Amino acid sequence: MSYILTTQCDDDVGLIAKITGLCHAHNLNITRNNEFVDKDAKRFFMRTELTGEPQSDFLSQLRALLPEGAQLALHDDTKTKVVLLATKEAHCLGTVLLKQFEQALNIEVLAVIANYPDLEPLAKGFNAPFHVVSHVGLSRSEHDQQVGDLIASYNPDIIGLAKYMRILSPEFVGRFENKIINIHHSFLPAFIGAKPYHQAFERGVKIIGATAHFVNNELDEGPIILQDVTSVTHANTAEIMAKMGKDVEKTVFSKALQLASEHKLFINGNKTVVFS
Repeated sequence: MSYILTTQCDDDVGLIAKITGLCHAHNLNITRNNEFVDKDAKRFFMRTELTGEPQSDFLSQLRALLPEGAQLALHDDTKTKVVLLATKEAHCLGTVLLKQFEQALNIEVLAVIANYPDLEPLAKGFNAPFHVVSHVGLSRSEHDQQVGDLIASYNPDIIGLAKYMRILSPEFVGRFENKIINIHHSFLPAFIGAKPYHQAFERGVKIIGATAHFVNNELDEGPIILQDVTSVTHANTAEIMAKMGKDVEKTVFSKALQLASEHKLFINGNKTVVFS
């Protein structure tokens, strides 16, 4: 059977040898390995693809060999469970649902939750359960509580904000800490907040982009996962730039979900370590 071992801990001498040595002792074959050391933070990150059958005490034995507080996980080939939040824009949601249909993403979309009903036909077309949780008449905290309870009932690994145009409360973010991936229609840190394409147009930029990032309590400032850009010219209006940007957004968003599903992402303070 195939597994992916992820390791994050304080840096120390001989960590790779300790990990690979224990894998050998459990008769596990390493088919691929990536490691990185953040020298400033003195943090060690490693992703190891394995074949074989580890004994039940493999992780506890490994934890005893590593520095205190090591974060370890052993992932099997089960698809990553995802709940998608959306509002009215279809391009990011549709791309993820289509790629799941084509089995091009290692994810299982458990449900789509939106604050408007507009995207229900799209979700139902791919047999994805669709829920409307309207924000009308509710405070932000009340709405987030209802949405959060519904998400919790599915117990996903990842929550994807597929153009979910709501600012999340600190309580919601804390409830699903390090599980929320957002797509922002701008090449962060430039042009945060609303109408970034109009901001970009006013500045006369020559490239526009999109950024996938983990969500924290600072608007559009969570750890960046992935970015991409496309070229524009002086002849492009803000509206044309927005249309061009949608193609970048949907590609970056789906790639970020794929990286998460393959356990290639590590949060490192306000940055990420992303293995290719």
